[in-house]
Amino acid sequence: MEDLILNVDFAAPEGRPKKEPGNRKHQSFVRRRRELERRGVLRQKQLPAAPGGPRRAPARGKPRSGRRRSCPKENGPAAAAAPQCSPDPQNGPTGADAPAKTKGKGRGAARGSANAAGAPPASQNDSAGSGATAKSKGKGRGAARGSARAGGPPPKFVAVDCEMVGTGPGGRTSALARCSIVSYEGDVVYDRYVRPEAPIVDYRTRWSGIRRHHMDKAVPFRQARQQVLRILAGKVVVGHAIHNDFKALRYSHPKALTRDTSQIPLLNRRGGFPENVSISLKRLTKALLDQDIQVGKSGHSSVEDARATMELYKVVEEEWEQHLRQNLEQE
Repeated sequence: MEDLILNVDFAAPEGRPKKEPGNRKHQSFVRRRRELERRGVLRQKQLPAAPGGPRRAPARGKPRSGRRRSCPKENGPAAAAAPQCSPDPQNGPTGADAPAKTKGKGRGAARGSANAAGAPPASQNDSAGSGATAKSKGKGRGAARGSARAGGPPPKFVAVDCEMVGTGPGGRTSALARCSIVSYEGDVVYDRYVRPEAPIVDYRTRWSGIRRHHMDKAVPFRQARQQVLRILAGKVVVGHAIHNDFKALRYSHPKALTRDTSQIPLLNRRGGFPENVSISLKRLTKALLDQDIQVGKSGHSSVEDARATMELYKVVEEEWEQHLRQNLEQE
């Protein structure tokens, strides 16, 4: 009887490959997502694991771009599962998630927006607000160099003039009683009567034009000083013997932003006066502008004097600013 040989394989039969769950539409959707993930459009961590093997790693060797990843189109099979686009850090957070996403990113976002737009980190425009004094710090040389620009009047120029009364023993102490500020064009920016902190002993009406009734609605000194300093901050201030005005205001303006028409030799030369002598505003105005100011018995007008001072400065503005620039370059 012939031997019967049986070849029996006890190994477990290979199971049929598992069929991906879902219908054809769902399978097409999953394949589409994996294709987007392979291209780097979708984040791999947000995709479901591929059945029967690990997830595919994104393609290597491609240099990372500094630009943000573009979002998939809103229309199409991948729209429903696509992650929300993160906001552009240059434009700031948007949408309902903005408060949570901006937490802890203040410095980075501020730097990114300023650098991307090419704008300076802080606004350099002068204002009459409370923060103008801080902004003017350290800008003396820049303002002096750029003050005389060709093709139009220089910006941020004002002229100031103050009238004083006498206080203290014998009325010998000068106190601010009126302050006027005009623009480069001569428009009145500020004009107020000021009530000194000490009682007025001498109104000095012949020179100041101040009378008792002017004090009825005068602004207290501290309030007026605060208002004036807000206007002067960061600006080029023109005045005649302006140190007296600053002394009455108890204020010191940056030297680089100060133009004293009593200390400009060019004006004296134009008017035929000695260069090293301080000439009065009245005489300079008559000689160079052919105008009569400070006439009559009613006293001086601080608005009139401020306008005359600005007009005198304009006579030698270009030459004087060029002289100042040369001195700065030599320093």
